[in-house]
Amino acid sequence: MAPIVKVIQGNEACLEGALLAGCRFFAGYPITPASELAEVAAQRMPEIGGTYIQMEDELASVNAMSGAAWGGLKPMTATSGPGFSLMQEGIGYLCITQTPGVIVNVMRGGPSTGQPTLSSQQDVYQARYGSHGDYELIVLAPSSAQEALDLTIRAFNLAEEYLVPVIVLSDEIVGHTRERVVFPEKPEMFNRRKPPRDWDYKPYKPVAANNGVPYRANFGEGYNILVDGQMHDYMGTRKGHDPAASAVCLHDICNKITQNADRIADYELHDVDDADLILVAYGSVARTTLRAARDARAQGHKVGMIQLKTLFPFPEKLFAGLARAGRRFAVPEMSMGRLWRDVQLASGCPTLSLPKVGGEMHTPEEILTAAMRK
Repeated sequence: MAPIVKVIQGNEACLEGALLAGCRFFAGYPITPASELAEVAAQRMPEIGGTYIQMEDELASVNAMSGAAWGGLKPMTATSGPGFSLMQEGIGYLCITQTPGVIVNVMRGGPSTGQPTLSSQQDVYQARYGSHGDYELIVLAPSSAQEALDLTIRAFNLAEEYLVPVIVLSDEIVGHTRERVVFPEKPEMFNRRKPPRDWDYKPYKPVAANNGVPYRANFGEGYNILVDGQMHDYMGTRKGHDPAASAVCLHDICNKITQNADRIADYELHDVDDADLILVAYGSVARTTLRAARDARAQGHKVGMIQLKTLFPFPEKLFAGLARAGRRFAVPEMSMGRLWRDVQLASGCPTLSLPKVGGEMHTPEEILTAAMRK
């Protein structure tokens, strides 16, 4: 059977990827430039026996995801910058209760209402650190409609495998670009691992054989389960008053991500082995950055490029391994400069920030001219 090929927007591809991954619950509140996700979900979910709910706001949307996940579904929501800010308390709740789900943030310019119809990459830190307290989650960044579909499938699989919210950090350009997308005939699908029936089940106890992630039963499956946003023990009993138990809880929700960072990392390398200058980009900017790197090679310059598809956990070992005397890095971003700090810290090499704000993406010429300056 020939694969299904469609010409669709990145936002539509993202939602279709979710359905292929087994998502059957979408709760959201429409917001530019992510509204197409809610519109397509409202149409497609009923067609396949799923549920679409338009909530009163974004915090309610992310909290509805929690209930759906504990009921056994794979949940999703989608928003843009202002709505993503409203979700942060709920994201923290998903992290501490080790609840899987996917949150799509189609970035636009900010702060505040900012630029509703134009693109940016200004939400990188909010995606990683937006909620209060210590926690770790996973952030993926597509650069095309095809990657919007593929990485959304991967986002659901990672959420189920690590019992964590996964952020798909798209942007307006990716979301509204209409491109050829090939649908996988049989997409990989990961479902949360259930406890064996003879298991002395503790819902939050790390399992070494499961990469330090607990087994996960759902409500109504015959197990005692307590879900609470306070620090808790392995059974879910409140332990916020107990420093030792609270420390264990916090280490557990962080270690399952940090200790598996190499397995989670996803990136593409282009001509980096002999490169004196390596361009590092993600999202829509990765496309013009790759063109800039290829143009530089054509002009005789030793320039390579790294496209980061996983922003967090940050692939520190990649940059440490590439670091050598005289090597430079440059990071074009549609922001005042965010991820370049992580690149510089991980590589220990001189790293140039190439910011561009206002809603327009870099051209290859702009990147190349700025990056080649000594």
